[in-house]
Amino acid sequence: MAEVILMPRLSDTMTEGVIAAWHKRVGDTVQKGDLLAEIETDKATMELESYQDGVLLHIGTPDGGKLQVNDLLAIFGKPGEDITELVKIHGSAGASLAPIPTAAPAAPVETAASATAPIPTGTTTSIDISSMDEVVLMPRLSDTMTEGVIASWQKNVGDTVKKGEVLADIETDKATMELESYKDGVLLYQGAQAGEKILVNDLLCIIGKEGLDVAAIVAAVKAGNGSSAPKEAEAPSAPSVVAPAAPIVAPAPVVEQAVVNSGRIFASPLAKRIAAEKGIDLKYVKGSGDNGRITKIDIDQYTPAAAPAVSSAPASKSAAPVVSNAVAGQVSFTDVPVSQMRKVIAKRLSESLFTAPHFYLTMQIDMDAAIAARTKINEVASVKVSFNDLVVKATAMALKKHPKINSSWMGDFIRYNDHINIGVAVAVDEGLLVPVVRFADGKSLSQIGAEVKDFAQRAKDKKLQPSDWEGSTFTISNLGMFGIDQFTAIINPPDACILAVGGISQEPVVKNGQVVPGNIMKLTLSCDHRVVDGATGAAFLQTLKQLLEEPVRMLV
Repeated sequence: MAEVILMPRLSDTMTEGVIAAWHKRVGDTVQKGDLLAEIETDKATMELESYQDGVLLHIGTPDGGKLQVNDLLAIFGKPGEDITELVKIHGSAGASLAPIPTAAPAAPVETAASATAPIPTGTTTSIDISSMDEVVLMPRLSDTMTEGVIASWQKNVGDTVKKGEVLADIETDKATMELESYKDGVLLYQGAQAGEKILVNDLLCIIGKEGLDVAAIVAAVKAGNGSSAPKEAEAPSAPSVVAPAAPIVAPAPVVEQAVVNSGRIFASPLAKRIAAEKGIDLKYVKGSGDNGRITKIDIDQYTPAAAPAVSSAPASKSAAPVVSNAVAGQVSFTDVPVSQMRKVIAKRLSESLFTAPHFYLTMQIDMDAAIAARTKINEVASVKVSFNDLVVKATAMALKKHPKINSSWMGDFIRYNDHINIGVAVAVDEGLLVPVVRFADGKSLSQIGAEVKDFAQRAKDKKLQPSDWEGSTFTISNLGMFGIDQFTAIINPPDACILAVGGISQEPVVKNGQVVPGNIMKLTLSCDHRVVDGATGAAFLQTLKQLLEEPVRMLV
């Protein structure tokens, strides 16, 4: 008898899943434990194994399609078994019901469509999407991502693609990430050009065999997934490489230099961006990475003066800022496109400030004892401990005593978190990232120091993964190293509070009735008044003050 498989709930917050890739097709024999599909949830992409033996008779949605939790995912049974009633019962209208053929269908081979061929309006072509060549939709590469920008295509229409090769660099709201191909084939279609945006789950590209009717597949994907049709664009007649736009600078004498890289240039997204900003042509840069891959270090060590002068070619949509040669007294400005990261920062913090009623509490900390303790700790510690590491550790211990600070406003209820995950704000060129030190209360100062340093380096290199910045319960923002004495920070939702840490400055203080120089650090706690009251926030700061002014308390 046929068995029905519903979309499982793979995380506590999951409401729907996206089929990243089917590893079995309709008609395939499946054994218990075989990898059935990869499912993209709100947290991660997870592998789904088969719970039984049988033949895959039906799939609820093709690659890239969405299913709600408990929607029909698949049906297993015996070859030729009638499953029409099961499909009707589980409400899978519009899903592809593909009978298992006894012989291969003899259909004429269509001529391959142009890469961006216009799709006729009103197309009603019926295609068994479950068995067609891979359709790649724009994946959700971060928890807050709603759209991605094509930073660059590494493959062009007509290129042969192998599994594991980089298809494109995608700029998300958090970082620029490489998208790899899941299969072998030929790149037949691109849904957007370099510098253009694509919404999550819109058609990114099609990989298949030459001779495939691309126009019909695009129409079927549009009809099946309800996503907006890709923008019609003029396709190049031959594969072309879109080079990163360089800033327009004043002409300089051309210096003859040997070309190091010919053909496709392998470089990290960060290296490409920095090279574009500096006007460096990557074909002249020798890479030190694997297989000659150009890294940030190679760009930093390259001498721009040795490179040929950059021509004043028109910049693309993702062009770097133009160097202004405006005469004094002349009106001049530069318009720079808003990055995905900047858009998300603007949206989330605007919602936080104008939705959550903020209030602020400031307290002075005498850091004399902390300075002395840090000096002693660093004499024996394997990893140098910073003042920020001391603040993170002390904050984690204070949160343990004041769980109301370690909370979140959830609308109909308040969530008090038993675990302590502290987000540490890290400044990058495009904005701000907040990687999370998990279970900070149970980690030593050396462990916290090593983890924060690793996060900071990977954030600057754009190597952080979505799992690194998800799940904070409290946030710390430290601007003390920039010479800021005191500031207020906007709460990072869904946290109820954020701690703004200023620098340590020498100020006159009264000790034992005498005015003496002291090392003072100012802390400002921003609180969501829907969750935290003034007395609660003040009690938390008092505990934090005790821990920092007497660091030996952290050892108890």
